[in-house]
Amino acid sequence: MNKRLGNQTVKILNPVSIISAANVAGKKEGEGPLAMYFDKILSDAAWGEETWEKTESKMQNFAVTNAISRANLKNSDINYILAGDLLNQCISSSFALRDLNIPFFGVYGACSTMAETISLGSMLIDGGFAENVAAVTSSHFCTAERQYRQPLEYGGQRTPNAQWTVTGSGAVILSGSGDGPYITHITTGEIVDMGIKDANNMGAAMAPAAAETLKAHFVETGRQPSYYDLILTGDLGILGKSIMIDLMGDYGYDLRDNYDDCGCLIFDAESQDTHAGGSGCGCSAVTLTGYVMSLISQGKLKNVLFMATGALLSPTSTLQGESIPSIAHAVAISSSREDSGL
Repeated sequence: MNKRLGNQTVKILNPVSIISAANVAGKKEGEGPLAMYFDKILSDAAWGEETWEKTESKMQNFAVTNAISRANLKNSDINYILAGDLLNQCISSSFALRDLNIPFFGVYGACSTMAETISLGSMLIDGGFAENVAAVTSSHFCTAERQYRQPLEYGGQRTPNAQWTVTGSGAVILSGSGDGPYITHITTGEIVDMGIKDANNMGAAMAPAAAETLKAHFVETGRQPSYYDLILTGDLGILGKSIMIDLMGDYGYDLRDNYDDCGCLIFDAESQDTHAGGSGCGCSAVTLTGYVMSLISQGKLKNVLFMATGALLSPTSTLQGESIPSIAHAVAISSSREDSGL
């Protein structure tokens, strides 16, 4: 059977299970609505390290090693690890994983990285190239502010449409054996650039990319929004979520009943003063590995479409007046083989 359902979507024919997940979140995230779903909550931004960058690497190492342990596997049982982050040259990932002795693919998809690593890992397993794959990403509020905006010491005022980069890391272990939940379909996004240049307005920049990927997923799978108990975007935030609903409505799809966004779920925007909500690679990673996986295990969710979103900009491109290319990748997850259609 042909695995390709169209230009962007593939169907996973050989079962790929998420056999374990782990995460770690920052202090502010631990004060938010999803606190109960985090494995570890940091007491401060440093976690005993000399720099925030070292803290982020420590977080990613924590998430991966705990996910491997929960799967009752050893490092030598993992055929590949796929990882990426927001920092230049993905240094959080390379320094976090350098001592694990696991074959490594570095991936950069900005905040879409969790969906991208899961997508590629699932394809590796479905293609017979691996049995067990780790997928992980991370972000840290302080490292992201230092790189993309101003040093925290500057004390710059944030705009109302700005989002708060999540301090967190999440990891999953994918396997060709296991009892689910199963990865069933992958819709890979195309780069979409609507000409938005405001680096503080990530939601508006990324929402069109998310809408294009979701439309492709529905067209190529033949599914409707009602097929899913939850359609979850990565970090569009409050503004981006509203734009997403409007755009999909224009395409003829009503998302109002079963759609949400990780950037809206992870913080209480008013009481925590996060303006438009959460963002960063860690935003979708900790929400998936904590909140979503917990609801699936409890039987409250059977079919989920997880779609992480990313803004493919850099400080250099912003200073040069470039617009913000964006991407979104979608991963369909089903709780059982019956629900998955495998």
